[in-house]
Amino acid sequence: MNFDIASHTKVLLRSKNTSETIQIGKSIGGLLLPGDVVALVGELGAGKTQFIKGLAAGAGIRRPTYVSSPSFTLINEYEGKIPFYHIDLFRLETEKEAEGLGLEEYLQGIGIAAIEWADKIPSLLPREMLFIHIAYTGEHTRSLEIIGKGNRYEALINKLRTSDCGLWNDSISDC
Repeated sequence: MNFDIASHTKVLLRSKNTSETIQIGKSIGGLLLPGDVVALVGELGAGKTQFIKGLAAGAGIRRPTYVSSPSFTLINEYEGKIPFYHIDLFRLETEKEAEGLGLEEYLQGIGIAAIEWADKIPSLLPREMLFIHIAYTGEHTRSLEIIGKGNRYEALINKLRTSDCGLWNDSISDC
């Protein structure tokens, strides 16, 4: 990505399995507001879609188990108390291909936008967002580096640190 992550509030979490990855997403999803953007990066199969299922559940989507990667349509829209947009840019070869998709409507809209493969569109991403890097640490384990870019998202990370969710107690603060 094209921003200095060292100057932003961040937290590093460890997930032991898919259900923990979903739970971390759900905890974050419950704090999201209309207009929020969550940009995810990580290798194929790292757990980005599972994390987004949790985000959707936390954001109030009624059937988050139906959330799936919109690999062929690129964008899936889900109705809930806040519209939820799942954007998957895996199939894009260049950032230029994304320019005609109307992403600005989703990134500056009334819903929550969760973007897989966000590193494919660095210049199109908003200046403020929640950036999440998911990485393999074992066959079933993952690390989730969660970075708040902008006051809103830095406050969100600080709120997560003080939450009662047991997953946060095992977090490693890098701030």
